[in-house]
Order: sequence, then C-alpha cells, then structure tokens
Amino acid sequence: MLLLALLLLGTFDLEGHRGARGLAPENTLAGFAKALGLGVTTLEMDLAVTRDGLVVVSHDPALNPDITRGPDGRWLESPTPRILDLTHAGLQRYDVGRLRPGTLYAAQYPDQLPADGTRIPTLREVYDLARRAGNHEVRFNIETKIDPRQPELTPSPPAFVKAVLDVVRGAKGTNRTMVQSFDWRTLRLVRDAAPEIQTVCLTTGELGGAQLARGQPGASPWLGGLDADDHGGSAPRLAAAAKCRVWSPRFRDLSAESLAEAHRLGLRVVPWTANEPADMKALIELGVDGIISDRPDRLREVMRQKGLPLPKATPVVP
Repeated sequence: MLLLALLLLGTFDLEGHRGARGLAPENTLAGFAKALGLGVTTLEMDLAVTRDGLVVVSHDPALNPDITRGPDGRWLESPTPRILDLTHAGLQRYDVGRLRPGTLYAAQYPDQLPADGTRIPTLREVYDLARRAGNHEVRFNIETKIDPRQPELTPSPPAFVKAVLDVVRGAKGTNRTMVQSFDWRTLRLVRDAAPEIQTVCLTTGELGGAQLARGQPGASPWLGGLDADDHGGSAPRLAAAAKCRVWSPRFRDLSAESLAEAHRLGLRVVPWTANEPADMKALIELGVDGIISDRPDRLREVMRQKGLPLPKATPVVP
C-alpha cells in the first residue's frame, strides 16, 4: 500500500544533500559527481553570489574555515572573506577539497573522502556536469542562502533571484529546477518572475523557533510577509499560503499530523537531513514524498529494501 501511494503521488525524491556530503566534499563538482554516480533523483545545493555577479555553490556567505584552505595551503582563520567581496577569479584561489582535521565538523563525516584542489563551482558548472553525465532527468534543488537579519552578507532578494534565474534559464533548466529557501521573500520573487519553477518552503524548529515566530507579535522576517499566527501556527498552512509546491521541514520537526495536513493541502513533503537508516525507514513508513540526505548511498539501500524504484546511476568525472 505504501509503494502504491508513493507511485500515485509521484516518484520518491532521493535528494543528495550538498551533493553527497557524507562521502565527498560538500557543494563541489566532486560531491555532485559522487551523487550522480550513485544515482539520485535530485541534486540539492546552496547558492551565493560573487562580487562580479556569478552564482556559485556555497552553504556559507563567507568562506568556511572548517573546509577552506588559502593559496598557501593553510587553513583559513575567522573572520574569513565574504563571497560577495570576492570576484570569481579570486574565489578560485581557495581549496575546499577536504575537512579540517580535528574539528567537530570533520568528526560528523568520517567517511568523507578528500578531493584536494577542489574549487567552489558555479551553478552553471553543476548543470553542465549533469549534462556531461548524460543525465537529463536529475533535478536541481537550489537554495537561495540569504538571511534577513544580515542583509550585508548577500545581494538583496531581487538581485539574488535575478542572478539565479538568469543561470537557470541560460542552462535551460527551468523544467528540472526547484528553488528553496528559509527566507521566503526570495520564493515569492521566484514565483512572480518564473511561475514555471517550483518553490520549496524550508522550515526549521531551530533558531529558538525564530523562523516561524509562533505566538510573537507581527510577521517573522523570514516568511515573506506571512504571519504564522494568521495560519494557526501551522507550517504546512504557511507553506500553502506561500504557494510552495513542496514543504521541507527539518526531519525531527515532522509529525504524522503535520504530514497529513500538508498532504491534505496538496503539498509534497521532503524533510531534511536524515542520514541514519533507522530515521530514513521511519520517514518512508510515515509517508514522506522524499528525503534530503548527506548519505544517498544509505537512502538508496533503504529504498531498495522498501521496494521503491531507484533512480539511475550516471557516473561522470568532475
């Protein structure tokens, strides 16, 4: 019955988080090649914009000292340069091919294999990598990494969205691209400028609940003008009001009740970031429409055990 329900709703979405962060350097061509070689439905990634306007793939608006070495080979120390202050050529001087030894971050991903000499790629290079792999079905879940509390770190929402949409359209990727964000201002702008592109409402119970700001006066700055209390504090109702097609909560925030409500509202539900097989199994049994994971290899195995169709593997050299 579970398999039938998933097939009726659409293909189960196996999303490789930041490529395949548990196995290869995050948000790099090496990581996306690893995910493509395993076989995923969707490549998930984060975006930033350089000083000269190129859209690049990075989770952090400033270079992360836990994964970045300078031209001299030494690990960066905080404070690090903002990507918005670097040209694309300047950004290419930094190596993001391994985890910094001895850090908490490195301890979380003991199976990640380094790829020294790896640079932060542009979004266009990721589209081109999938094309070189001969994969014309894989989707791209691209996140506008923007924080309304720190506007100085990124372009304005309109400038950010325009830069992203220019790349997506230039790569002829609109029919295979979703734009996701915790900052729903950018999702509203995407919907207005490119209604053919699906938007994904990300939510988190972290940040002390600051994103949804339930029970607080006025609208949260994260929600694009929506007030959680006008929607009963319900994240699925907020996502539907924002006209998202997909709701992506932190997986630990998801309940059977909120999943059922989201499905009643016509939303697909793809939680982030489950990496343990037991959690993956529980989410599939709950009835989610996909999972975002650092370990797409483990998720494929759980899907195989559950009898779910597996996306094809398309190996490619990054």
